[in-house]
Amino acid sequence: MQLTKGFEQAACIVALLATQKRDIPVSSGVISETLGGSATYLHKIMRKLVVGGLITSVSGNSGGFSLAKEPEDITLLEVYHATEGQVDTFPDLGFFVRAFKDFPSIATQADGAITDVFHKADRRWSDYIENVTVQDILWQTFKVDQIPLVDWNNLTEEDINKLN
Repeated sequence: MQLTKGFEQAACIVALLATQKRDIPVSSGVISETLGGSATYLHKIMRKLVVGGLITSVSGNSGGFSLAKEPEDITLLEVYHATEGQVDTFPDLGFFVRAFKDFPSIATQADGAITDVFHKADRRWSDYIENVTVQDILWQTFKVDQIPLVDWNNLTEEDINKLN
């Protein structure tokens, strides 16, 4: 399984918002400029994060995006679900049934066996990333107990030093 570019961008957006001063939303322009790439595509990702309940959107001149929850309450699985949907790595397109069509009981058993393996693998992977929060990633990144907060809209030299 390979995660999409959209998931990585979504995780980065959430991390960026987790380091933003809580009372100031980050403008979509700043997010787009910081991450690079298509503003339209990033807006679609941010919309998915809003619909997923992970970030909020405020319109207007002082508007932008903020976390909807604290970083310790946002798991990587939630980011995955918001951007990718449910974890389902095995497409089960019926090749086992087709290949063993002359042996229907074997075809059904083979299809069930491989499907079961991937469902269990999906569950294990999901269980693992469900226990990893944005806060965990930030702690591992910054190696401090208190995550530094900055204003990404008006990044200063002092803010840059806080993040370094």
